[in-house]
Amino acid sequence: MASTLLSARDLHFLLYEWLDTEALTARPRYSDHSRETFDAALELAERVATDHFAPHNKANDANEPRFDGERVHVIPEVRKALEVYAETGLAAAGMPASVGGAQIPQVVSSACGAYFQAANLGTSAYTSLTSGNARLLLAHGSPEQVDTWVLPMVEGRFTGTMCLSEPQAGSSLADITTRAEEDGEGGYRVFGNKMWISGGDHELTENIVHLVLAKLPGGPPGVKGISLFVVPKYLVEADGTIGERNDVVPAGLNHKMGYRGTVNALLNFGEGAHTPGGRAGAVGYLVGEPHQGLRYMFHMMNGARIGVGAGAAAVGYTGYLKSLAYARERLQGRPLGDKDPARPQVPIIGHTDVRRMLLAQKSYVEGALALVLYCARLVDEAASTDDDAGRERANLLLDVLTPIAKSWPSQWCVEANSLAIQVHGGYGYTREYDVEQHYRDNRLNPIHEGTHGIQALDLLGRKAVQDGGARLALLVETAQRTADRARELGGDEAVYAGLLSAALARTTETAASAWAGGDPAVALANATPYLEAVGHVVVAWLWLEQLVAAHGRAGDFYEGKRAAAAYFFRHELPRTGPQFDLVASCDRTVLDVSPDVL
Repeated sequence: MASTLLSARDLHFLLYEWLDTEALTARPRYSDHSRETFDAALELAERVATDHFAPHNKANDANEPRFDGERVHVIPEVRKALEVYAETGLAAAGMPASVGGAQIPQVVSSACGAYFQAANLGTSAYTSLTSGNARLLLAHGSPEQVDTWVLPMVEGRFTGTMCLSEPQAGSSLADITTRAEEDGEGGYRVFGNKMWISGGDHELTENIVHLVLAKLPGGPPGVKGISLFVVPKYLVEADGTIGERNDVVPAGLNHKMGYRGTVNALLNFGEGAHTPGGRAGAVGYLVGEPHQGLRYMFHMMNGARIGVGAGAAAVGYTGYLKSLAYARERLQGRPLGDKDPARPQVPIIGHTDVRRMLLAQKSYVEGALALVLYCARLVDEAASTDDDAGRERANLLLDVLTPIAKSWPSQWCVEANSLAIQVHGGYGYTREYDVEQHYRDNRLNPIHEGTHGIQALDLLGRKAVQDGGARLALLVETAQRTADRARELGGDEAVYAGLLSAALARTTETAASAWAGGDPAVALANATPYLEAVGHVVVAWLWLEQLVAAHGRAGDFYEGKRAAAAYFFRHELPRTGPQFDLVASCDRTVLDVSPDVL
């Protein structure tokens, strides 16, 4: 029976027929691997996700974490799933060999991770946060910090968090007030409050490694004065054993509409609930240099942004597969024009509008999965090539694609989940079917790791204009090469190549028009429509990439790819025209409206 988490056939197509992942094994970084080890990792991920994560997804949602004033309680199935995840080596699969990891390529690791995100977004959040935390410390921590904190995370004994936001600051990190003071012994004590901390407190693992943004007294104002600290739940002794409780405790839990299985906490640091070393103040360890904390944290945040896109794609994908299975089984109505009530009812997939909704979902979720895996392949390219120019190119492309990879799946795969509910009809709105939970879970992703508006400002306000627009120009150039290859194939591919080329031209022209007046307020007033339009152009490009990879191949799978691409080019890409028109016109409607009239 085919999995309703993800399509293994689609993953194999994306990894091997399109992205040529197997070629990475020729590079020293991945030379210990082969197609067989990649397939083994994917098969293991599917099995563990199916057997240990998916079964408690609904229980995780119905019995969300509970705080009794002292301890946070999570259903026992979560701990068991995380233990299996660690015992099977999946926690270490994508980590470097230097810390005991299997060092599989990021693109394979991301595909494995998508199974867990599709199976149980609430439980998988602990694993993805921990991986991102460990990677940040590998990049910016000291050897001692790597030994103390990263190795136990790779082993699955510790989990990790990222602590940025505060109740009064939200996304405006310049306004955080958490402070770190030198303790007179070469260390620091941290004082303050952090809000919306996923995985912020629990007893699922031996320890929790918090990465905390805080300001040192006398530092520069705003974001330039932010430093980064490791603040563990428990201190660790010199021999690696767990020591006394640190002065960081939950003040309460947030209860969200989705992701309900993930602890989400308000944390208090340094309020004297515990007194490590006989005094109040949360013991913290400075990561890297003072006042560089936000730069370091972006290492984790950018990875997390692509991870949010991957989670959105995965949850959209499982919703699509479940609505597809339902549409094939559910009998209702008769073909248009057949009014004979004596004739048997047909599966609802026979109705045109149901097929429209399924095709729209397919175009969104398979396009989104292609986007996040392409980004992961760029990470591998930068990490494994010995060509400096190739590394720079991969990093520039990844930089401009990151806000799109975060926002596009978290907008359009939520729409896919909405359509999955609609395909189920009235049953889709009930808890007896999974699709209503998938919608609620996925609806949080548009705000995780920065809203659409924040990503839009990043794209049009920075990435599109930095270094004379080099990043955007590289993106357009890369996509245009795909259009050139497709045009040579003739047929629909050539037609779509023409449509893509026109949209690519508008991508750069519109950015130039928006900035023509030189006023950032005017240029960025319509940044979100620009992000949405460019996102559609990028996904159209990746659909054309898939068409080129599928060219000349027969069978239902490839016909499905061609049908989804046709839908996207004919129904979705035309949306971008009016959006580009609006941005290029420098329309002032949202800029000039008075708050008093809203």
